[in-house]
Amino acid sequence: MRETPFIKICGVKTPEMALAAAEAGATHVGLVFFPPSPRALDVPAAQRIASALVGGAAVVALLVDGDDAAIDAVKAAVAPDYLQLHGQETPARARDVRRQAATPIIKAVGVATPADVAAAQAAFADVDLLLFDAKPPPGASRPGGHGAPFDWSALAGAAAAPPWALSGGLTPETVADAAARAARIPGFRGVDVSSGVEAARGKKDAGLVRAFVEAAQSGIQGV
Repeated sequence: MRETPFIKICGVKTPEMALAAAEAGATHVGLVFFPPSPRALDVPAAQRIASALVGGAAVVALLVDGDDAAIDAVKAAVAPDYLQLHGQETPARARDVRRQAATPIIKAVGVATPADVAAAQAAFADVDLLLFDAKPPPGASRPGGHGAPFDWSALAGAAAAPPWALSGGLTPETVADAAARAARIPGFRGVDVSSGVEAARGKKDAGLVRAFVEAAQSGIQGV
């Protein structure tokens, strides 16, 4: 039986949108704990979203180079199903966080070439999922690919472990093709989106979310 694909809607800011994503078929909802981001949440808002999702989509708490105190605070307040490390965390730090929080780890890594992919899989062999994203543009003040795709051919030589998901510039129009290509490569688990399902910066659109999930499922299942 084929494993349920990972389809994550990241940067959700309200319980209503979190529920809409889950009802559309998203398996994971990402909550951002990084104040410079337009998608950042405070703890009370995150608690309301996590409470709304109990028994539904998995909650992913995204932190950028969070220290132990920040991780403990998020874990205590939200009890996420996963922690996503989205900064410059080293492999050793990822292992420490996994042990400290006793929570599965998603590590986001910017890639551009097959060598980047191979290096990330070798370095972060202990994480539960790698999230391959575009590298930040020069001079960027925030991590991540800033809604830009990378050359998906860089994934062609990916290994089966650790498993990985595709991010970076995906939209309802492009995700089916991207997922269909990626699904033929060892280790692929699914896709992640943030800005690609927004009507305005930081504001998710339920119709775009639904279209994205449907297209992602179609691309993956069509292989």
